Amino acid sequence: MTRAEELLSSVFGFSAFRPGQAEIVAAVAAGQDTLAIMPTGGGKSLCFQLPALMGGGVTVVISPLIALMRDQVRALREAGVDAGALTSGNTDEETEDVFAALDEGRLRLLYMAPERLASGGTLSLLRRIGTRLIAVDEAHCVSQWGHDFRPDYLRIGDLKRALGVPLAAFTATADEETRAEIVARLFDGQTPATFLRGFDRPNIHLAFQAKEQPRHQILAFAAARKGQSGIVYCGTRAKTETLARALAEAGHPACAYHAGMEAEARREVEARFQQEDGLIVVATVAFGMGIDKPDIRWVAHADLPKSIEAYYQEIGRAGRDGAAAETLTLYGPDDIRFRRAQIDEGLAPADRKAADHARLNALLGLAEATGCRRQRLLAYFGEAAEPCGNCDLCDRPPELFDGTEAVRKALSAILRTGESFGAGHLIDVLTGTVTGKVGERGHDVLPTFGVGRDLPKTEWQAIFRQMMGHDLIRPDPERHGAFRMTEAARPILRGEAAITLRRDTIRAAAKPVVKALVSEEDAPLLSALKAKRRALAEAARLPAYVIFTDRTLIEMAERRPRTLDDMAHISGVGAKKLESYGAAFLEVIAGEAARIHPARLRLAGRAAGTLFDRLMAAQADLARGEDGTGKYLSCTHAMLRRIAETRPATLAELDRIGGMGSQKLDRFGVAFLDILADG
Repeated sequence: MTRAEELLSSVFGFSAFRPGQAEIVAAVAAGQDTLAIMPTGGGKSLCFQLPALMGGGVTVVISPLIALMRDQVRALREAGVDAGALTSGNTDEETEDVFAALDEGRLRLLYMAPERLASGGTLSLLRRIGTRLIAVDEAHCVSQWGHDFRPDYLRIGDLKRALGVPLAAFTATADEETRAEIVARLFDGQTPATFLRGFDRPNIHLAFQAKEQPRHQILAFAAARKGQSGIVYCGTRAKTETLARALAEAGHPACAYHAGMEAEARREVEARFQQEDGLIVVATVAFGMGIDKPDIRWVAHADLPKSIEAYYQEIGRAGRDGAAAETLTLYGPDDIRFRRAQIDEGLAPADRKAADHARLNALLGLAEATGCRRQRLLAYFGEAAEPCGNCDLCDRPPELFDGTEAVRKALSAILRTGESFGAGHLIDVLTGTVTGKVGERGHDVLPTFGVGRDLPKTEWQAIFRQMMGHDLIRPDPERHGAFRMTEAARPILRGEAAITLRRDTIRAAAKPVVKALVSEEDAPLLSALKAKRRALAEAARLPAYVIFTDRTLIEMAERRPRTLDDMAHISGVGAKKLESYGAAFLEVIAGEAARIHPARLRLAGRAAGTLFDRLMAAQADLARGEDGTGKYLSCTHAMLRRIAETRPATLAELDRIGGMGSQKLDRFGVAFLDILADG
């Protein structure tokens, strides 16, 4: 077992690395400049936390949000790692404790916000404490065209040069353009060791629905998942408040979050979300980066996200613990018009606007996909995949039809009305509906008037929406959202290309299906384990997941460990957490307290633990000699632990352990050596 694997098991409680982690840890630990692009929830933090424990000095972590830093520091301390943060949110006492730990050489990881780099004393502090590595979380914040741009990230390159230490940068969202910007600004253009891990998050179920009654759709989705933590993303601040009220009235613990709220109110929501099980936060994208709660079980979008990258990042906040998670994204023509207008009315140059339209088009293509959504999503990121079996289109394959003729009729109506109208008027023309507007403009005598009578209006609405999804038509913001045809539509209009559309988008959506976390048989135990976790978390004033994540509790419920040795093999149960919480959770599983001496507890999950138990049994048999009439003798638990760990092979080596004495050596020596030789 390598040093990295040993620490992975003993500190973090994991038996193996996730795909890609081992190579990144090795590069960072070797002192290489490193850039790692990993999926959200793919275990980026471990890739700099583990190397920080493998060498001397301090690893300085630049992270964008105070809440994220505080959560990671608390989780590290619970795992037995000395870590601290210097943030504007610290109390004076907290700051003094961090400086004391730095002065004493105890601190292994120091978190700080990028804004602190502007302080004149920061560089001298980092030199004085022996900074060995700079780790940059959310490295895409250095991109000036990204929506998460943080100007102070531009100082990190200067810091690296000044300290002369390696830098490891991590992000989940970095296309080719952003990667080049990261290399230029953080690594002075020198290409670092680069790791581009897979983007797949197979535990997340993907689903889209066309908007029909959006509030009802969100309420139904939440109702089917009552008691689970979730996020609902909205396009406007006002909608976050109205939808949060609707959820609360339906009996859910829910609150709103947006950038227009007072800072203290936002911090209160962040703290509640981290601490409370089952809270729903209805938010704009202001509630985003830095949300590191691993047991978010679902994410819903009440409105279409701004791009496929934003969608990927936002749904990626669900299921970071690896357990099953679900998503639902609602979309409609108004969303598409709104997102197009945001791009067109922005201040970006023309080439940037074109790139943003392409990103939105990719998301619309995902929304209107006719086959596996995960295949489509991963293809955007350059990955090939088989049908996933974990999206709505794999669950319920859509009914397809040849939409070529219908699309040609719609395009003809758009052109014959001068590309001056939106879907409502065009559908009236196509279905032969005489309205005042149709009659006033003479559109009732057009050749296209009534050519679409064979389809109901609801189906035409779905066709127009899908045409936008395929980027055949775009609403023109300069003409109040009137549709204009794109170049991609011309081959269809000329009869040179065909197009397939979906019928399922215009049928009633299937009732929401809830993915059970455990079998029906194990569900009561999982609930009891969650209740114990909540009680411990509230007593310690910690987020529940810092005690154990959902995934760890699920494994406990399914495997039902009977001893602390068994518990030590549950994923996420490291040595410190086993010592702190193992007995409490065993009591829930077994229904009785698990009592164990601290010396034996330190050996839980190790081969030496079994040796300790056998030595204890032999000692009990020989406590009064082989005939049971001798003077009572025994070794201390600490001595037996040392014997089990060091495994002496001779009586002389056994004697050198100390504390045995000739009487105990004569009584137990041969029996102990026989056990050690067999073990």
